[in-house]
Amino acid sequence: MTKTLVIAEKPSVAQDIVRALTPVAGKFEKHDDHFENDRYVVTSAVGHLVEIQAPEEFDVKRGKWSFAHLPVIPPYFDLKPVDKTKTRLNAVVKQAKRKDVTQLINACDAGREGELIFRLIEQYAGGAKPLGKPVKRLWLQSMTPQAIRDGFDALRSEQQMAGLAHAARSRSEADWLVGINGTRAMTAFNSRDGGFFLTTVGRVQTPTLSLVVEREEKIRKFVSRDYWEIHAAFQAEAGEYPAKWFDPKWKKNEDVEMRADRVWSQREAQAIADAVRGQKASVTEESKPTTQASPLLFDLTSLQREANGKFGYSAKTTLALAQSLYERHKALTYPRTDSRALPEDYVPVARQTFEMLADSSMRHLAPHARTALTNKYVRPSKRIFDNSKVSDHFAIIPTLQAPSGLSEAEQKLYDLVVRRFMAVFFPSAEYTVTTRISTAVGHSFKTEGKVLVRPGWLAIYGKEAADEVEGGKDGDKGQNLVPVKPGETVQTQQVDPKGLKTKPPARYSEATLLGAMESAGKQIDDEELREAMQEKGLGTPATRAAIIEGLLTEKYMLREGREMIPTAKAFQLMTLLRGLEVEELCRADLTGEWEFKLSQMEKGQLSRESFMADIAAMTERMVKKAKEYDRDTIPGDYATLTTPCPNCGGVVKENYRRFACVGKPGAEPCGFSFGKSPAGRTFETAEAEALLRDKKIGPLEGFRSKAGWPFTSEIVIKYDDEAHNYKLEFDFGDDKNAEESGELVEFADASLGPCPICSAGVHEHGANYVCSKAVPTAAQPTPSCTFKSGKIILQQPVEREQMHKLLETGKTDLLDKFVSMRTRRAFKAFLAWDKEAGKVNFEFAPSKFPPRKPAAGAFAGKTAGAAVKAPAKAAAAKKAPAKKAAATKTAAKAPRKAAAGAAPSAALAAVIGSEPVARPEAVKKLWEYIKANNLQDPKDKRTIVADDKLRAVFGKDSAGMFELAGILGQHLG
Repeated sequence: MTKTLVIAEKPSVAQDIVRALTPVAGKFEKHDDHFENDRYVVTSAVGHLVEIQAPEEFDVKRGKWSFAHLPVIPPYFDLKPVDKTKTRLNAVVKQAKRKDVTQLINACDAGREGELIFRLIEQYAGGAKPLGKPVKRLWLQSMTPQAIRDGFDALRSEQQMAGLAHAARSRSEADWLVGINGTRAMTAFNSRDGGFFLTTVGRVQTPTLSLVVEREEKIRKFVSRDYWEIHAAFQAEAGEYPAKWFDPKWKKNEDVEMRADRVWSQREAQAIADAVRGQKASVTEESKPTTQASPLLFDLTSLQREANGKFGYSAKTTLALAQSLYERHKALTYPRTDSRALPEDYVPVARQTFEMLADSSMRHLAPHARTALTNKYVRPSKRIFDNSKVSDHFAIIPTLQAPSGLSEAEQKLYDLVVRRFMAVFFPSAEYTVTTRISTAVGHSFKTEGKVLVRPGWLAIYGKEAADEVEGGKDGDKGQNLVPVKPGETVQTQQVDPKGLKTKPPARYSEATLLGAMESAGKQIDDEELREAMQEKGLGTPATRAAIIEGLLTEKYMLREGREMIPTAKAFQLMTLLRGLEVEELCRADLTGEWEFKLSQMEKGQLSRESFMADIAAMTERMVKKAKEYDRDTIPGDYATLTTPCPNCGGVVKENYRRFACVGKPGAEPCGFSFGKSPAGRTFETAEAEALLRDKKIGPLEGFRSKAGWPFTSEIVIKYDDEAHNYKLEFDFGDDKNAEESGELVEFADASLGPCPICSAGVHEHGANYVCSKAVPTAAQPTPSCTFKSGKIILQQPVEREQMHKLLETGKTDLLDKFVSMRTRRAFKAFLAWDKEAGKVNFEFAPSKFPPRKPAAGAFAGKTAGAAVKAPAKAAAAKKAPAKKAAATKTAAKAPRKAAAGAAPSAALAAVIGSEPVARPEAVKKLWEYIKANNLQDPKDKRTIVADDKLRAVFGKDSAGMFELAGILGQHLG
C-alpha cells in the first residue's frame, strides 16, 4: 500500500498535523523520528537542515581570501547538511526514499523560507538525480485542528508554488553571492596592510546599517539653533484660554526647522510680546466635526513596531512570542505576514471570532465583543476584507481558539492583537475640533480645542485612550475651550516669549528602524502609502528581526536602552563602501528594488534567470571596484583627537586605516601612528583618546587572531628605542601566545564545570575560561567547540567560583563592576549562558521599582495564580494597591506550606505527584522521571526532549539542564 510523506518545519507542527488527521485518517503509531498510519508518514525538519555552497572546484578557502580568487560566481550550487542537524536530515531523507512513499506533502511554514527548507531537503534526498516523486503543498494560515484538516482538503499543486520556489532559491543564492563576495572583497581590501580584518557585508544587512549610520551622522553634525515661541493668555467673559502666536502668511520651505509659530530672534519675540500685552483682541472661530479611524490590522512589522514602542520587546522577541501563540497555543494566525487585510470570504470567521471573544474569560474585552455583535459591526468592508491586499498570508488576527496558560509576555502580545482586531470593526472616533484666532494689534494667536464626542473604537482601549487628545501639548492644543460670544472682544492678559532650541533627529529604535526597513528608508508617515511601499522594503517581515540581530552580533550596532547606536566599525564600513562607490550596498532604496523583484518572481511576473543575472552583475562590479581602487586612503569625514602625539606633541588625526600624527603647526609629522583596527577590532574615537592619554586601555574584547580565534587583551603604547617612537602593542599579561592560539594546550587545573555547548570540561587558559575542546590539545589537535569567556569582561573580573557557578546553575551572582564601552558608566548584571545565542550574555536584575499595573488582559486563572504568589513577599504586599492588598489578604488565610514545600501545578503534578514539595526535591524527582523515560538528547545530554507530560511543564519541545530550576519555580505555587 502506498503512502504520502508529510514534512513539517518543526516537530511541534508534525505533532499538530498528526492530532488533526487522526479523526479522519486513523490512529498514528509513533516512531523515533516520525509518525505513521495506513495513509501517511509524518516527519519534520528542525528549521534549515541543508544549506547551499559553491562546488568544490569553485570554492575559495578562508586562507586564500584575496582579490586573485574573486569574484566567485559558480554556475550552480551544491548542497551541504547543516552540521548540528545531520541526524535529523538523515531521518527525513530515509523516509523520503522509501519505496512505499509515492508522494510528498510540503507542510513547512507557509512562506518563502518554508518553501526553501523543503525544496533543499527534496533536492538533497534525490542526490545526483531528482527524487521524482510528486509534491503537494499544505498552506496553513492557522494551526487549529480544523484549519489543518481544511488545508489537507485544499492542497496546492507544485505548479502553483513554482514562483515562490524560484524566489526562495534566488533569494538564498543572491544573499550567498553578495554576502560571500562582498565580505571577501572588503576583507581583502582591509587586510592589505597585513593581519586579517574580517569585514562582513550583506545584500540586506549592509543597506540597513547604512540607515542607522546616516541618522547618526545627521545627529553628530546637527547644530542646534535658538528660537522663541510667544505664549499668551486671553480673558473672555466666560473665563481664560491659552493661545500661541503664529504668522498667518508663513509658507513651508526647504528649511525643515522653520515653522509658522517660531521666531528666530529674542528681540523680535520680546517686541511682539510687549506690543500685545494688555491690549484688546478680536476673535474669529471655526468649529467642525472630524473623525479618526482605527489603525489597520497588524502585519508582522507593524506588530513588532507596536510591541517595541509599548513594551520594549525586540523584533526577535515579538516574532518568537507570535510564533509561539500561532504554533503552540493555536491562538493567532500565521505571524510572518506582510498583509494587513483579510480575504473577502472571511467575514463569517471574523464574526465567529467575536463570538469566541464575547464568551471568553477576558472580562476587559468580552463586553466590547458583545457590543460589536449586538450592533452588527462585523460586516464586509474593503478596508478590512480585500483579496487584492492579501499576499500568501492575511493579517495577524486571533483564531477561534481561546488560549490558556500564556506567559505574561505572550498575554501582552495576544491582548495587543485582539484589541487591534476588534478596533478595526468599530466605528471611527468622533471629535469636534475648534480653531480660534485671537488678533491683537495686528498679531495673530491660535488656539485649538478638540473634544471627543463619541469614542468609537477608542472605547476598546479604555478611558485613558478615549480621553487622550492628539497633539495636546504646550497648553495651546486639545483643551476644552471656554466659549466666546460672537463679536466679543477679549483682553490680552499674560504674554511670555519662551526660548527653545531645535533638536537633532532621534536615533532609531527597533520600532522606527523596522519602519525604515519596511519603506526602504523613505520617511512615510501615511499608513496607506507605507503599505503600498512594503514590496520595495529591505528584507521581508519574517527576516527583518534576524537582520537587526545579525548587525548587533557583528558589533556593527549596540543596543542602548531602546536606541540603536552604530559603532566605529559601522562608520568605517560605510566610509569604505562610499569611497569605493559601491552604491548597491549603501542605498536602501536600491536594495529595496531587489526585494520588489523577488516578489514579482513569486507572482510569476519575472524570470529567475533575469534576476540572477542582475545579481551576478552587481557582484562583479562590487569586486572590481574594490580590486581596482588605487589611492592611498578612502575619503571620509574623519576625527581630530584632542590628546597630543606622545612623541612630539603634534596633532593626531584619523584617516581610513590609522590614527596618525600630522605634526605641530608648521612642523613635519614625527611618524607616530597606530592602526584603527588592530586584530580586526575597530577603536571608537573615545577609546583612541583614552589610549593616547593613558598609554593603555582595556582589557578589550572582540579581537581576532590571524587564525580567526577571538581573544581579549589590553592595548598599550610603549616607546620603542630602535624606532625612536611610540608603538602599539597587545598586553596579554600571562597569556603571551593568546593571539596565535596555535600551540597544543595542556590544562593543569581541575575543570570548573561542564561546557554548556558540548559538556567537556571548562578550564582557565590565559585571559579566558575555555572549553577543553575549544583549543588545540594532544587529545584533540583540531578544536571542535567554541565556548570561551573572558576572565575580565568590561573591566569586571570574573572569579573562578563565579565561572563554576555559571557552569553549574546557568548564571553567576550579581556582579557590580561592569563598565559600558560607550557611556563609560558602571552597571550591575548577572552573567548567564544564553543557549539561543550560544554565548555568555548579560542578564539584568529586576527593577527595584514595582512593575506597572498589569494589563487587564490576564485571564481569570492567571490572576488567581498571581494572588496565590502574593504572600511570598510581605514587603511587596505593603506597597501594593488596595485591590492587590485585598487579594493578598485573602490568600494569606490559606495554610502556609512554604516551609515544608509548595504545591505543584496540575501539569507538574502529573510528573512528580501532587504532594507539596521543596524545589530541590522537585528537581530530584524530575530528574528521576527524565532518566526513567530516557528523555535526554543522545547528542547533547544537557538538553531534555519533552514528552507530552513534560511539554505541559516546559511550555516547549525541549529545555536545557540549566533551565529546569527556573521552570519548576513557575510551577510551585
